[in-house]
Amino acid sequence: MEMTDEIRIKAPKALVYEALNDPDMLKAAIPGCESLEQVSDEELEAKVVLKVGPVKATFGGKVTLDRSGAPDSFSLKGEGSGGVAGFAKGGADVVLVADGDETILRYTAKAEIGGKIAMLGSRLINSTAQKLAEQFFTNFSARLAS
Repeated sequence: MEMTDEIRIKAPKALVYEALNDPDMLKAAIPGCESLEQVSDEELEAKVVLKVGPVKATFGGKVTLDRSGAPDSFSLKGEGSGGVAGFAKGGADVVLVADGDETILRYTAKAEIGGKIAMLGSRLINSTAQKLAEQFFTNFSARLAS
């Protein structure tokens, strides 16, 4: 599965980049995130509860950040396990473009899933992934504005 989208955030690029690298900000923005801890400069550990159709699971996993394109872009890769519900792994490439006092955030995300969740069908999984991405950016933008 691959998703590509763009969102306009009402904040300067430097502030958006800083917020995208702040574990507390990310924890508050990620739907279902119970914990998010930075274990090194490039690695985070997360625990997220997700419901996809009739399957609800707690996923634990690691996210690795690549900030080599900072402050214009960065990439992340992660994988997690939800026990009998299955697994998820993937990554995202994010590009930030300044537009006056606002920032255009463009992303391309790829994900692979397996286990019970994969049996639910691609339509349900894709629509859930899109909703989660929209929720994340709505939460992120709202927290950044406040």
